[in-house]
Amino acid sequence: MTTLIPVLGDQLSHDLASLRDVPRDGAVVLMMEVAEETTYVRHHQRKIALILSAMRHFAEELRGEGWTVDYVRLDDADNTGSFTGEVARAVERHAATGIRIVEPGEWRVKEMIDGWAKALGVPVEVLPDDRFVCSLLDFQTWAQSRGDLVMEFFYREMRRRTGLLMTADGKPEGGQWNLDKENRKPPKRGVNYPEPLAIAPDATTREVMALVASRFGDHFGRLDGFALPVTAAEAQAALDHFVRTALPHFGTFQDAMVTGQDWLFHSWLSPALNLGLLTALEVVQAAADAYAAGNVPLNAAEGFIRQIIGWREYVRGYYWLEMPEVADANALDATRALPDFYWTGDTDMLCLAEAVRNTRDHGYAHHIQRLMVLGNFAMLAGVRPQEVADWFLVVYADAYEWVELPNVIGMSQHADGGRMATKPYAGGGAYIDRMSDHCARCRYDVKKKTGEGACPFNALYWDFLARHERRFARNRRMITMYATWNRMTPETRAAYRDSAAVFLATLEPARAGWARR
Repeated sequence: MTTLIPVLGDQLSHDLASLRDVPRDGAVVLMMEVAEETTYVRHHQRKIALILSAMRHFAEELRGEGWTVDYVRLDDADNTGSFTGEVARAVERHAATGIRIVEPGEWRVKEMIDGWAKALGVPVEVLPDDRFVCSLLDFQTWAQSRGDLVMEFFYREMRRRTGLLMTADGKPEGGQWNLDKENRKPPKRGVNYPEPLAIAPDATTREVMALVASRFGDHFGRLDGFALPVTAAEAQAALDHFVRTALPHFGTFQDAMVTGQDWLFHSWLSPALNLGLLTALEVVQAAADAYAAGNVPLNAAEGFIRQIIGWREYVRGYYWLEMPEVADANALDATRALPDFYWTGDTDMLCLAEAVRNTRDHGYAHHIQRLMVLGNFAMLAGVRPQEVADWFLVVYADAYEWVELPNVIGMSQHADGGRMATKPYAGGGAYIDRMSDHCARCRYDVKKKTGEGACPFNALYWDFLARHERRFARNRRMITMYATWNRMTPETRAAYRDSAAVFLATLEPARAGWARR
């Protein structure tokens, strides 16, 4: 009797549910590097290297713990290139009498697994992924009890469930659930920003990097300078480094953007977290402990914890609640092709150029660059949301569809019609000027509203509101903006719309085939 235990590339946790309570002498762990996972979208080179290296390290750790591991490499001659093909071969190779697997993170992989029992002729046991604080069943129960899906109320439930930053009498530490008003400070001059802990690639990682360079060298992004953690021990060291050097200032300046500063006070722990090298509770407990020890202010600890047990857990639940329909959502009827500069960075808009450069170099950009620069521009310009989602899935090392798709379709592009966000996250040049030093260095003048040399965000913002006035004019969170629009003279409104049209006509569409083969 042999149980086959497939472990997917984002399930690299030693306490994975499928590895518990199983006699090791009657089990084979199957790990698979398959071509379809590297190319269903043309992932950033650094992302492919990260996942393959982390998988190979995890396999060796499992062998050291006494597991029998069947590891299929991408360059094995008989690799079928698919999950199902490799599982079928392994069932035959080991005469497996059953399959035991933790539920996958992505819809398309779930559809594959759902067909295994019939196709392979063995029973398949699918276990809940309990590395998350909130199970999918619990999220569905919460969502069904509410008229809307406001993340803030979900977050409070997670705080109560975990006891994080809660007082003995069941109240939030400091008397408030959310300290976001303290976390929107613009950058200060002369600040020294600590970089994330850099991990020198070992022989295994260097071997993977060579494979990626030879096989995926035409994919977006740079591979040189790779220094991400690829083991749980390295990820723990990166977490400790962040808590000690950056978390104390993370809250206050988490929305800031500075030219040439790629990390500021952000952690860049999400690749390790989404791979399973860290768990959500490990990460947030470290922040809570630092606050309790007096090393981190409450606004920093709360803001960071909210990102993990609030937003991250929420978008996972939203994804599984709304799939598969949400993947095709386009409530604003956006049809423009993704501009080519999202791939090349060739734009005179410095905020966008910086965000694309950082993305290309590191497979990283922080949440404000993603939401209020890259996402905001795409929504204002009317880019088709599925093209935006494909781009985000390709370019970020922490991007998996369960976390990327809700953030793009729901929050960034408002393509779900407001199911996730009560208003679109639209902003003009003034927001970027307030939260960054980009505008002072940019060819465009953020103070100029229309015409030659004016910041394009200004005209695009008002043009977006004008195009969608029927949809948003009565939105209680947008009444002020439309009151301003309606006070403008017809000539001023026409100038905004004309300027937007002139700028949009200059955008070159991305070449075909950049995102998907």
